[in-house]
Amino acid sequence: MTRTSRAVVLEEFGKPLQLRRYDVPTPQEMAALVRVEYAGVCGTDLHLQSGHLPIPVPVGLGHEAVGRVDTLGPGLTHDVLGNELAPGDWVSWLNNIACGRCRFCLVEQQPTLCTGSRRIYGINQSADQWPHLSGGWADYIYLQPGTVLVKLPEAATPQQVIALGCAGPTAVHGVLNEVRVRSGDTVVVQGSGPVGLAAAMYAQLSGAKKVIIVGGPATRLELAKRLGVGHVHIDVFQVADADERTEIVHGETDGAGADVVVECAGVPSAVAEAIDYARPDGAIAVIGQYTDHGPTPINPHLITRKNLNISGSWGFGARHYLGYIASLPQLVANFDIGQMVSEYALEEANSALADVKSGAVVKAVLRVGDE
Repeated sequence: MTRTSRAVVLEEFGKPLQLRRYDVPTPQEMAALVRVEYAGVCGTDLHLQSGHLPIPVPVGLGHEAVGRVDTLGPGLTHDVLGNELAPGDWVSWLNNIACGRCRFCLVEQQPTLCTGSRRIYGINQSADQWPHLSGGWADYIYLQPGTVLVKLPEAATPQQVIALGCAGPTAVHGVLNEVRVRSGDTVVVQGSGPVGLAAAMYAQLSGAKKVIIVGGPATRLELAKRLGVGHVHIDVFQVADADERTEIVHGETDGAGADVVVECAGVPSAVAEAIDYARPDGAIAVIGQYTDHGPTPINPHLITRKNLNISGSWGFGARHYLGYIASLPQLVANFDIGQMVSEYALEEANSALADVKSGAVVKAVLRVGDE
């Protein structure tokens, strides 16, 4: 008897998601079939539903997930780190497969900028095309050959792994690989969503002496305090004036400004504000502008006059994802990241998206494996 799988599908932009069923395929050579247990809801999913990114529809959503190996295709015996794989093992995976042939993949070693046929689970693979199950918001996901598949470390629970979903590796890319926070640095993180909280965590683990989180709403900042994330918390709803926020930041840095600013807010004006926060010869990582929300006025003289180093950080590749997995034991030893999670049943995907949009939750996670 052919097995079937539920899948949450975006069929039309701006419309509610639909729950569909597809036949479960048998994995081909070097592919894998995984039984999804937990799948993260990301701000990007809101952008996808709204039609802010050019993707094919219908598409099975879900670019963050963890699950158990169901079936391994011929030839697939180990994960990317050399750990032996078997049915029942808890695994996670990099959510994209770069082409491996273009200039950015081969020469620049920046696969996130791949100009070839970069495939992204839960984003740009049509649900109408085989294997259909290419998103994590489903009972099963078909992982194609070339997927960076990794066995989960025993030190972290699956719920802890999914708590930072794609935010963890995004922060690894921006905080550890672009600006490289050093011991003793003062760091400002703009934004208190999953990416902002992850950025603040990595800044602290890197030895920052003071981390200032500029974000909101208040419930998110209270959660950050409970988790021990950040040392100073500035609520943008209570301190609505940008100049006043800048004055507070400078007061917390003895008038010098921050050594590093990490923009995770996704608001264009935050980039201009980051320039004001940074000290002369400071560094800024812009990682929150994932979709185009339009231009914003900046004063380029300040970039030159302050000798600023500004880096963009687009998504994450294999080394960033594996860096996130490797850091999980340290993350969970220092922060109770499971507190970030609010769980929903798979059929409650629309409610989960609505709560993410309203800011009612920090990290919505679909609990898939309880059908």
